[in-house]
Amino acid sequence: MFISKEFNSANPENKKIPTLEFDGKKYDINSLPEEVKDLLKGLQVADTQIRMHKDTLRLLDLGRNSIGAQLKQKLENISPVEN
Repeated sequence: MFISKEFNSANPENKKIPTLEFDGKKYDINSLPEEVKDLLKGLQVADTQIRMHKDTLRLLDLGRNSIGAQLKQKLENISPVEN
């Protein structure tokens, strides 16, 4: 899914028109039915949530690596039970 704002030379005020590029085709978002606009909003929410959770996973991974490094450092002076 790709939403862009394109320049429209036919528009006398040269405003950008919100455009959806989907499946190789472009659509004027303003002219889409409300049901389709609601679906687009749902996709945007899902994309935002996915990005947020990916960021959370990156932070958790960073924290996990930091804890692992601390554990390694603390265990350096402790003799293991087995080699």
